[in-house]
Amino acid sequence: MSAWRHSIRGAVAMIAAAVAAAGCTQTTVPEPQPVQKRLTLQSFDSCADLEAYIEDTAVLDMRTQLEQAKKGGYYWGPVFAGGVADRAAAPEAGASQDANASGPKDYTTTNTQVAGVDEADFVKNDGNRIFVLSGDTLYINQSWPAAELKTVSKVTLEGWPQSMFLDENDHVVVFSSVWDAYPLDRSQGDVACLSLWCGYYYANTVKVTVIDVSDLAHPKVTDEYFLPGWFNNARRVGSSVRMVVSDNFRWPQGVKFWLDGADQSLYNDKTRMEQAYDALMNENERIIRNAQLSDWLPHGKRRLASGEVIDVGYDCHDFYRSNAPTRLGLVTVATLNLAAQNPKLVRTSVVAEPGEIYASAKNLYIASQHWWWWPEPGQTDHTYLHKFDITDPDRAVYIASGGVDGTIVDQFSMDEDARGYFRVATTVTTRVEDRLNPSNVLGTLQTTNRVSVLHEESGALNVIGQTEELAPGERVMSSRFVDDVGYLVTYRQVDPLFTIDLSDPTHPTKVGEVHVEGFSSYIHPLDATHLLTIGEYRDANGSWQSRSTQLAIYDVSDLAHPKQTFTQKVGTSYGYSEAMWDHHAFNYFPEKKLLAIPFYDWNPNDPGRYWDYFTSDLRVFGVDAQTGFTVKGTLSMKDVYVTYNDADWTWYWSPWIRRSVMADDFVYAISDAGIRVANIADLSTPLATTTFQKAVTSQR
Repeated sequence: MSAWRHSIRGAVAMIAAAVAAAGCTQTTVPEPQPVQKRLTLQSFDSCADLEAYIEDTAVLDMRTQLEQAKKGGYYWGPVFAGGVADRAAAPEAGASQDANASGPKDYTTTNTQVAGVDEADFVKNDGNRIFVLSGDTLYINQSWPAAELKTVSKVTLEGWPQSMFLDENDHVVVFSSVWDAYPLDRSQGDVACLSLWCGYYYANTVKVTVIDVSDLAHPKVTDEYFLPGWFNNARRVGSSVRMVVSDNFRWPQGVKFWLDGADQSLYNDKTRMEQAYDALMNENERIIRNAQLSDWLPHGKRRLASGEVIDVGYDCHDFYRSNAPTRLGLVTVATLNLAAQNPKLVRTSVVAEPGEIYASAKNLYIASQHWWWWPEPGQTDHTYLHKFDITDPDRAVYIASGGVDGTIVDQFSMDEDARGYFRVATTVTTRVEDRLNPSNVLGTLQTTNRVSVLHEESGALNVIGQTEELAPGERVMSSRFVDDVGYLVTYRQVDPLFTIDLSDPTHPTKVGEVHVEGFSSYIHPLDATHLLTIGEYRDANGSWQSRSTQLAIYDVSDLAHPKQTFTQKVGTSYGYSEAMWDHHAFNYFPEKKLLAIPFYDWNPNDPGRYWDYFTSDLRVFGVDAQTGFTVKGTLSMKDVYVTYNDADWTWYWSPWIRRSVMADDFVYAISDAGIRVANIADLSTPLATTTFQKAVTSQR
C-alpha cells in the first residue's frame, strides 16, 4: 500500500478512533495537511486500488466537513469545484496567402500565448470564413470578399456551446456543456447524462462535436463524444486536440451533510447534537464504502454519424494519485487525434482539483492549489504543477510533478522556454496572526511576489532558481515571458512593471522596474524591444473617479531602465473592455500596425432610455512603437442591439461586441447578434452585416 494511502487511511482511522474513545461526543477535526514539497504522481495498480483510494478520500473529506460543522454547531456543506475558468508568441496574424489567391493577403486569427499552439475560443476564422458560436448555434459565414459577408449555414448544437477549434483540414471541433435534471434511476437517463453528479442534483457533461465544414452550405456532424465533467480549457497542436476536463465525484445516494429533522432544541443540547453528527458520519461512511467504482466514475459515450451510441470506457492505470492533500475531484486531459483513421478520446486523469493550464508544442502543464481544508495562521499558499508529454498525437503521458509557493493569476504566469525550463510567476500569500485583532482566528494576510524556474529531473519538477521577493504587500496583475526575459506587473496603488533576466535559469534576476499609475492586466509583445498593454489607469490615490481603460507602450530596449513611452485612455470611468481580462478579445494586426478591442461604456448622467447611455462598439487604434497611438475610429452595431430589449440580454446571450477579425484593409466586429464589416479607413460606413437569431435555449 502506498505511503499516501497509509496517510489518508491513517487520518480517517484517527478521527474514528478518537470519536470512539470519547464516547462519540468529542469533536476531532484532523490537522491541516502540510504542503508536499516532494510532489509525485503514481498510477493505480488496479481498479480495486482506484476505488479504495476514492472511498478513503471521500470519507476523509466528509468527516472533515462534518467535524467542522459539529465543532461550530452549524453546517458548512460540501464545496463543489465545478468549472465554469506557453512560450510567448510574437504578435501573430493568420498565415499570409499568395496575392493571387482568392482570400485576403493577411488576416488575424485567435490571439494565443504560444506560437503554433491554438487556443479554443467561440470565434474562429481562416481569412475566407468566420465561424461563430452564438447561443446554441454554430453560424458559418463567408467573410471574403468583405462586401459579400453573409451567413451560409448553421448547426444547432446540444447544450451550451462554449468554444471551438478550426483545423487545417476543415474540421470544426466544438466543446459544449450539457446539463439537466435527471431521474435517480440512471437507466432512464439521456445519453448526455454522464456526470459524476448524474441522477443526484444535476448532471454536467462535456460534449465534443466534430463537424466537417469542407462544404460551407452543407456542414456534417461526423462524431459526438460525451465525457462526464466540466470543460476547463483546450489546446490544439496540429491534428491533436487536448481538452482539460474537471469533475466532482458524485456522492452516493444517501450521503448527507446535514442533520435530518434537526430543530433548535438539538443544537441547544451539545451532547445530543454531537452524537447525531457522529451517527451521521458513521452512516455516511457505510454508504461510501458500499459504493462501486462505476458509481464514482461513469464511462463516456460516443455517438457516430449513423446515430449508433457506443461506450467510451477507461483504463484504471490511466488514473493518477498525488501524495499532496486534495479534495475529492478529478482532472482529465483528453486527447482527440483528428488525423486518426478512427478518432478516439483517450483520457489521462489525476485525482485532484482543477486549475490553470499551460501548453507548449511539446508539453502541457496543470496547476492546482494546495488544499488547506480550513484557514488558520501559519499557512502559505502553494501551487502544485503536473507536467504531461503531448508529443504523442494520440495521448498525453504524465512525466513529472513539482510545486512553487504562492498562486498564479492566469496562464501567462507560466512559460516553458526553448531549453525546457519552466518559469512561473506567483503571488505568495501567508496567513499570520492578527495582532491588532487577536479574536480573529483566521489571521490576516501578507503578500509578496516572485518568479521561480523549474527543471524536470527523474520525474520531479525541481525549483532551481528564484528571484528576490518583489513588491511586498502587492499582488501580480499580469505577466509575460519572452525568450530569456520576464515581465511582471504588480499593483496596490501604483503599477510597478519589473523586468527579469532569465538567461541563467539558476539565478533569475530583477534587472529594472518602472512605476506608473494604474496597472496592466494583459501584456502583449509588440516587437523585440517594446510591449503593448491594456489595463486600468488610476491616479496615485486609486480613486474610481480617475479610472479609465488605458492602452500603453513600454520601451524595454534597456532592461535596467524600462519606460512607459505612450498611453491612450479609452472611454469614461464606467468603460470596460473584455480584452482587459480575456486576451482572445485583444486583436493586434502587426502587418497593419492596428489594434482592435471591443469596448462598452455608460453615461449614467444621460436621462434618456437605457440604450441612450449604453454603448458597445469596436475601437480601432494605430499602434507605432516610435509615435504612439492613433485613434482610427469606432465600428458600431448599436442599430442591431437596440432591436432587443433588456430581457433579451442574458448570461448566455448578449448582443454587445466581443471579438474582432482584421483582414487586409477591413475589420469585422463580432457579437452574439451578428457580424459587421467596414473598411478601416471609413469605420462609420459598414459594408455588410449578417445577423444571428436571439438564443432561446435555457441551457446556455
